[in-house]
Amino acid sequence: IKVESQSRPDLWRIVSPFAGDKPGFDRAGLFATANVQKYSLALNLKDPRGIKIARQLVARADIVVESYRPGAMQRFGLDYENLKKVKPDIIMLSTCMYGQTGPLAQLPGFGLTLTAATGISNLTGWPDRTPQPSGEYTDFIVPRFNVLALMAALDYRRRTGKGQYMDISQMEASLHFMSPVIMDYTVNGREVDRMGNRSTSAAPHGVYKCLGNDSWCAIAVAGDKEWQAFCAAIGRQNLADDPRFASLPARKYNEDELDRLIEEWTEGRNAGEVMQLLQEAGISAGIVENGEQLDSDPQLKHRHYYWELDHPEMGKMSYSGMPIQFSETPYSITRGAPCLGEHTEYICTELLKMPAEDFVSLLNEGVFH
Repeated sequence: IKVESQSRPDLWRIVSPFAGDKPGFDRAGLFATANVQKYSLALNLKDPRGIKIARQLVARADIVVESYRPGAMQRFGLDYENLKKVKPDIIMLSTCMYGQTGPLAQLPGFGLTLTAATGISNLTGWPDRTPQPSGEYTDFIVPRFNVLALMAALDYRRRTGKGQYMDISQMEASLHFMSPVIMDYTVNGREVDRMGNRSTSAAPHGVYKCLGNDSWCAIAVAGDKEWQAFCAAIGRQNLADDPRFASLPARKYNEDELDRLIEEWTEGRNAGEVMQLLQEAGISAGIVENGEQLDSDPQLKHRHYYWELDHPEMGKMSYSGMPIQFSETPYSITRGAPCLGEHTEYICTELLKMPAEDFVSLLNEGVFH
């Protein structure tokens, strides 16, 4: 059950793309993909009666998750110490930028600023250009840690009968992706610079233009043996014998020329042809797919990754499925993302057993705005 309000909706409800390019809380594609199977309760937490309803929800819940700035839940009277009084074995998880304590704890933010704070933005882009924002990169890292923590807490409660509170710093959860950079500085005092699509351990390593409009293929050649196989596959034995490219250090030193020669070969060929030829030779290669290609990708269709469901505002919607398939517990998506407050009446009258006349009265008085 997702608790929101019209004055404080989920941020992703106001982020494009919108269905039909028409903005609206219930027309945001990004929100839709991340909120399947959820119920939406519109609740005004500035109203004491809204707080009371939230407490009633907690009384029947296993887990409470919140991502406000530190102190907000305490001001609502919905912090862990208060919720324990409602349900002693409740599990609560707070996830915010820097965690609940420390000199930066009160700073608000979201994915774009967090990728800068963690240093991720400093590694995306080219050496002669400014750092490139990574958008919601951290937004897709942190939830995995959150889920793992919640599973551990549920197991702890199963064994002990006790709940617990978890304070998760999104910055700290994201930093493990920066381990090589941190290690290099710690051990060698060296700062890793932006290198575009290149790699310290492979050459060629990049995205190369192919035949057609905005058509590209990613190619990575890891070692000398692969380099020999690559040259044989593209029919360029002269490159294999060229001393400028005979070893990885030599290829790295002459990488600009190497990339020029490879793109000279790829730009006259279809990206799919390039990928298939190189993959058959044991070389890592893949088409850079756009939205249309991903939507019709035969591999994703075969594994039933996409689920098409009706949405009240957006009509037919394609939802991303689970990348993990369990042999004993198969899953299905039966309900798409909710409109804001779509299930308010059901939650209050059916789950919380609120009398219908009380619900109507609270509705008219703005508690469910």
